[in-house]
Amino acid sequence: MKHWRSAYAVPLLLAALLVALSLGLPALEPLFHAVFPQQERPMYQQAPFWSLLWAHVQMVLVSSTAAFAVAFAAGTWVTRARGLAFRPALESLVSMGQTFPPIAVLALAVPLMGFGEKPVLLALALYGLLPMLQGVLAGFALTPAATLDAARGLGLNARQIFWQVELPLAAPIILAGVRSSVTINIGTAAIASTVGAQNLGAPIIIGLSGFNTAYVLQGAVLTGLLAITVDSFFERLGRQLQRG
Repeated sequence: MKHWRSAYAVPLLLAALLVALSLGLPALEPLFHAVFPQQERPMYQQAPFWSLLWAHVQMVLVSSTAAFAVAFAAGTWVTRARGLAFRPALESLVSMGQTFPPIAVLALAVPLMGFGEKPVLLALALYGLLPMLQGVLAGFALTPAATLDAARGLGLNARQIFWQVELPLAAPIILAGVRSSVTINIGTAAIASTVGAQNLGAPIIIGLSGFNTAYVLQGAVLTGLLAITVDSFFERLGRQLQRG
């Protein structure tokens, strides 16, 4: 337990700072009045920052989980003998999906799914697929053929080889893909408020439309700190996986 706390000390401190800032930011209203004297209301008050932070985390968690499930299943299948022929088509399809800007996906999805979180989750899941799929493909490709032959020589069947040999060796690369995807999605999720979903993007979008730089700063600082915190957790987890 002590080793775990020591290894994750930095991300835990960042997480504590993020929570404290989301709860205590309204107390800094006098400071924002001093820095932005031209703004009559320099503090975003339409919703508590902690609730916007929680909504942001939920959106990223749900969309990233869905993207990982698809990427892992599809990536595993096309690295097996039965799906190998479909690998080029899958990579091309997912790469094409990445070229669509998330805001364009929202524009196409809203007429079908309505305003709110659903089109945002779809856009984030699609946008997060490519880094995760690339991680899965690259991870399984790194397993040496000699290692697989040795596992077969020891009498392991295909399922045992996958869970006991291939997946542990591929895990650090797969995690790197997840890390990139989730970090990107944290920033991209800020567009959610353009279709009526509330998260840390709300102060940013309202601030931009109302020329209120203070709102933009408050949303951007919390969003950036969330991305740094999550990235720090993944970085520590990746180190542990590489050490085995």
